[in-house]
Amino acid sequence: MTESARPPFLTVLISSFTTVFLAELGDKTQLATLLLAAQSGSPWLVFLGAALALIASSLVGVLVGQWLSKVLPPERLQLMAGVLMVSLGLWLGLQAARALLITHPMF
Repeated sequence: MTESARPPFLTVLISSFTTVFLAELGDKTQLATLLLAAQSGSPWLVFLGAALALIASSLVGVLVGQWLSKVLPPERLQLMAGVLMVSLGLWLGLQAARALLITHPMF
């Protein structure tokens, strides 16, 4: 991507923050952090550890994304991301359905 084609700094920053913030709300990482904070008696240490973990995992995502953008065309990246998201949705849906059938068998 050329310099002139890059979106403005604040657009990227706000978009990244909003996307990650909303995606993380109520997920298992947040629930685990909640439990750790409640059990540890050291909520600020839990916050620090969780924040560092999120930074580290985000760094991995950024580095892999940067590498992929150099070796794959944008259209292929978008297709791969779409297929991955749909696949994850189907997999999670199947897990939920299986759990529901186990706890509430129809027969």
